[in-house]
Amino acid sequence: IAIPYHPSRIVMYAGDNDLAAGKTPKQVLADFQAFASKVHNSLPDVPITFISIKPSIARWKLVDKIKEANALVEQYAQTEKHVDFVDIFPALLGPDGQPRKELFRPDGLHMSPKGYAIVVSILKPRLEGKKG
Repeated sequence: IAIPYHPSRIVMYAGDNDLAAGKTPKQVLADFQAFASKVHNSLPDVPITFISIKPSIARWKLVDKIKEANALVEQYAQTEKHVDFVDIFPALLGPDGQPRKELFRPDGLHMSPKGYAIVVSILKPRLEGKKG
């Protein structure tokens, strides 16, 4: 769907709903690899930034799978010239190692404006070419 628009960059968040629906971390990686391959076959120089799967209160029972999927995608990104991985996971945790309640809406899944502000503060320097 992105290819006809000839984007200068693709930023994506994926895998959260997939894990909740029963996919494995390896399937999340394979899906992302297939996406990146398809994009880069048509648009070889377009950078793809993958935002790590967030920890959430509602899906905390999946935290081990989330960590595994994030690690797999991060390892893959390190081997690909035009793929970047941005890790937001630790910034959404409190000192107790649990998701910070104030960063989520009452459903415990979707982020609040404070949560999104943290994501933007991490993502923006990376998109501007600075490591943050």
